[in-house]
This record gives sequence, C-alpha cells and structure tokens, in this order.
Amino acid sequence: MPDYARMIEASREAVTLASVVCRQVQASLEQVRAITKDDKSPVTVADFASQAIVAYVLRERLGEIVLVGEEASQFLREADHAAHLDATLTAVREVWTDASVDDVLAAIDVGAGDTSHRSFWTLDPIDGTKGFLRNQQYAIALGYIESGVPTIGVMGCPNLPMDLSEPLDEADATGCLYYGIRGEGVYEAPCDDALAKPIRITRLDHARGQPILVCASVEKAHTNVDDTDRILAHIGEESDMVRLDSQAKYAVVARGQADAYIRMPTRKGYVERIWDHAAGAMIAAEAGAAVTDIDGRELDFSHGRGLEKNRGIVCAPPRVHGLIIGAIRALGLGSAE
Repeated sequence: MPDYARMIEASREAVTLASVVCRQVQASLEQVRAITKDDKSPVTVADFASQAIVAYVLRERLGEIVLVGEEASQFLREADHAAHLDATLTAVREVWTDASVDDVLAAIDVGAGDTSHRSFWTLDPIDGTKGFLRNQQYAIALGYIESGVPTIGVMGCPNLPMDLSEPLDEADATGCLYYGIRGEGVYEAPCDDALAKPIRITRLDHARGQPILVCASVEKAHTNVDDTDRILAHIGEESDMVRLDSQAKYAVVARGQADAYIRMPTRKGYVERIWDHAAGAMIAAEAGAAVTDIDGRELDFSHGRGLEKNRGIVCAPPRVHGLIIGAIRALGLGSAE
C-alpha cells in the first residue's frame, strides 16, 4: 500500500519549489532572452528547471521513482544551446543551491520513465507555455497514476489569485496550490508556502437558472470554439465564456469560479497527452465535478503517454456536465458509434 501521506507531502514540496523557480524566471524574461538570444527561451528554461526540481525533490523524499515527464535533456546537451543550459542551471540554483550541470541534466532525464509500470508519476513542468510568456495563467502539474487512474494530483498555479473576485487575466502576487488524494478531497493553499494551512474546496452543483460560465483555451488551436458555441446554443441557457491557459481551467471549475471546461477536438485523430490532464482532472473530480471525454467516458490513463481511448474533455458539475454531453450527442459532435 503506497504511503500517500508521505507522497503528497513530497509532491506538494516539489511543486511549491518548482513554482518559486518558474516565478523567478518569469520575473526576468527580458534578461533571459538577452542571454539566450531567443524570444521563447524563458519558457524553455523554466520547463527544464521545473522538471529538474520536481524530479530532484521526489527522489530525495521518496527514493527511486518512475516519472513520465514532458522534457528530455538532449536540447540542453547540444553545444548551440549552452546559453540555455547556463540559464537553466541559474534558475535551478534558486532552490537547489549546490546543483551542478550534471545534476540538473540527470534530474531532467529522470522524466524519461516508462508508462508500462503499474504506477508512475507524470509531470507537465510548464502547462500553458504561451500564458507563461504573457505573464498570465500557467501551471506546474504533477499526477500519480495507478492502474490507469490518477490517485494523487498536485498543481501549482503561480499567477492564479485565491480571491475569486480578482481577474483571471492578470498575474497574482501569491498564486494557488491545489492538491489531493483520490477519495480524500482536494485542498487549496498559497503557492509560495509549502507549510501554509490548506482550505478544503468543494464544488457545489450548478443551480438551474444561473448563467453557465465556460472556460476555454486562449489558443484557438487547442479547442474547437465553434463547436463549443453550438453546444451552448443547444443547451439554451444563459452562458458566457472566459479564456485562460493551462490546467488552471480545472482549478477554476473545481473552486466554483466557472461552470465548465470544454475541450472539443480541433482535428481528427488528435490524442491528448496524459500530463496535460492527470493532475487537473483528479483535482476537479475530487472537488465534485464530473470529468470525462466528449462521449461521457472516464479518462483512461493506462495507454502510454496519450489518452488513446478518449476524445476531448468535458469537466463540469453534474447537472451542467449532463447538459453538455446531451448536447454533444444531439448535435452529432461525439465519436462515431
């Protein structure tokens, strides 16, 4: 039986420290760009630094682990990218002060884990790269999967305000951390303090007559907005849409700030990556939301690095989830039978 208490403590610490590093890189975007001569390099540096920190902390606290991460160190090992490597090492040393180049490269490559194991961690070190570059929403998303089911979810949202009255398109000074164990609820805490007392959050069902607020990706390539508009028109209730990047959308639904996250496929055959949904989906589900694909099927994380048996995402409290799935079926937008 896994020691979930120990695992959640380690993963919470890992994501908190990675959030500190990412915030530091984001605060020095122009400086990093000047060093690397690359407009997109700050997110590259933050990606690598975040993965290195998470892998390092998990191994220090838990021993040998299997981690399926998004990044590999090959890019940093190439001579042409020496400036990126130097910037990554500088970022990592914000919290891992005695890290060497070899330490950082080895930690990044811990993320080359094999999904054939019965249980493993999966990490998106920076989910929402364009949000990161715009100084808007992004997430450090860490999930633990057992037999195809996420059982631990930890998500750092460094720019997401805890105050629900604050705008979602502006960076917050503190940010939020969400974490939970399957069957034991989900908690919210400040993103910059691993020892802060958490607050348990519960998603109440959506009451008929209230407007339905849907959150969708900022990037149009990530979801079919026309299909989403058709779904909302078919439901026929008052609705509105807010756009934000990353798995922060799951958190916004989990805490009741929005009523649905709909991700309609933009092209046939597209397969979602497990690290893009494991942590967020578990957090939203533990708060009381229903999380499935667009056909109403549970998300299946047992088929390698992709959600091979699923198409799209619908995350919403039960009443709204039922309305959305019903509309998708009525409009013929789901998978062919």
